[in-house]
Amino acid sequence: MTNPADLVPISAPAVRLAEVLATAGHQLYLVGGPVRDALMARPVTDLDFTTDARPEQVLELVEPIAGAVWTTGIDYGTVGVSIDGQPCEITTFRADRYDRVSRNPIVAFGQSISDDLRRRDFTMNAMAVSVLDRSFHDPYGGLADLARGVLRTPATPEESFADDPLRMLRAARFVSQLGVQIAEDVLAAMRKLAPELGRITAERVQTELNKLMLGSYPRRGLEVLVDTGLADVVLPELAALRMTTDEHGQHKDVYAHSLQVLDQAIDLEKRADPQAEPDLILRWAALLHDIGKPATRRFSPAGGEGPAVTFHHHEVVGAKLARKRLRQLKFPKDVIEDVSRLVFLHLRFYGYGRGEWTDSAVRRYVTDAGPLLDRLHKLVRSDTTTRNKRKAATLAATYDHLEERIARLREQEELDAIRPDLDGTEIMAILGIPPGPAVGEAYRHLLELRMERGPLGHDAAVDELRAWWATR
Repeated sequence: MTNPADLVPISAPAVRLAEVLATAGHQLYLVGGPVRDALMARPVTDLDFTTDARPEQVLELVEPIAGAVWTTGIDYGTVGVSIDGQPCEITTFRADRYDRVSRNPIVAFGQSISDDLRRRDFTMNAMAVSVLDRSFHDPYGGLADLARGVLRTPATPEESFADDPLRMLRAARFVSQLGVQIAEDVLAAMRKLAPELGRITAERVQTELNKLMLGSYPRRGLEVLVDTGLADVVLPELAALRMTTDEHGQHKDVYAHSLQVLDQAIDLEKRADPQAEPDLILRWAALLHDIGKPATRRFSPAGGEGPAVTFHHHEVVGAKLARKRLRQLKFPKDVIEDVSRLVFLHLRFYGYGRGEWTDSAVRRYVTDAGPLLDRLHKLVRSDTTTRNKRKAATLAATYDHLEERIARLREQEELDAIRPDLDGTEIMAILGIPPGPAVGEAYRHLLELRMERGPLGHDAAVDELRAWWATR
């Protein structure tokens, strides 16, 4: 029978580390994510180890061979070292208890590898390989669960999630990253204990949500959040979309539409560059683009003209809601601004009609999008989820036409950095005025002309400036 450990590569720095610990009678195991990823034939990046040695013993033993040491996690039994340039984290066997108020453990060291593996989040992360003798340790059936693609917990789900509610969010994240399914008893515990997620800090929630969004199957992970009630705690705007029928009657609800838009945005993202990293900004914008609809839903009288349900200005409301939610989740300011800007702009294209926009309107579209223009292209194209093939083809052709016009204007003008034909220094020299508000007014006037008419040229811009000044 094949030893599963044979499928788990052990690096030379790991062997060197294990040999040093063995001289003092201690064991070293590769554990958790690296073992799981190796068995799934996924890239192994981080090396996590567990040992029976106490942290102070680890520090003493590795000091002669470590290129660097870091002790930020030593209160939780973890020592970080660099061996021959390879970062390694070594944690003493743990058998923690939790206060069930915060998610901070009351650190207690375990006596065996089985003790340590039982405290881990899921069985597929509760497997270990002895570095020196290559023995494989799987007391909770992680290998079988990995083969079946099922997420279970070593302890009872209720015990595991009550100890650390963040594990429920990690379950949804693993669904997105690994494509696994969650065992029914685990799902039941998540539904029961979902409110406990409220005691987790926003920063940790944000980290897990981003990992979920960047996974291979984010839609599946998001469906877990909504179906278990976790979204009601950390992303209530998404759960609220289930209550909103869209104006075209083409979707069960706006929630289903939003998930489809996310899928289509990811597809466009991959087609544009299969080797590129996942685009977190685009994915969040696709997911949140319609979160303003519940607050703007209006019903038309029966028998009236037009759609039965409308969501006027939902892009404005949605941009505000997106900004508020992302702030509460402690996202960086640039991410908040980019996502909310895309939400705000995602309907602008629908004023294009059959291509009636003036060159001025096209310039404004490009200028308002700025560096987000390529993402806006993908978001708008993804927002077409109609089953009417003729309508979908017409919308795609219309957007093709808009992109062609943008490309033509780019050839003629500096479209991505539109500025007036005169700068502030020239404005002050021509008008003979010092720095002040009047210079800004003149600059904005010339910028408006540039938007409307394209490049004026220096002499024409001077004439326009003087004419404006004379009537000011």
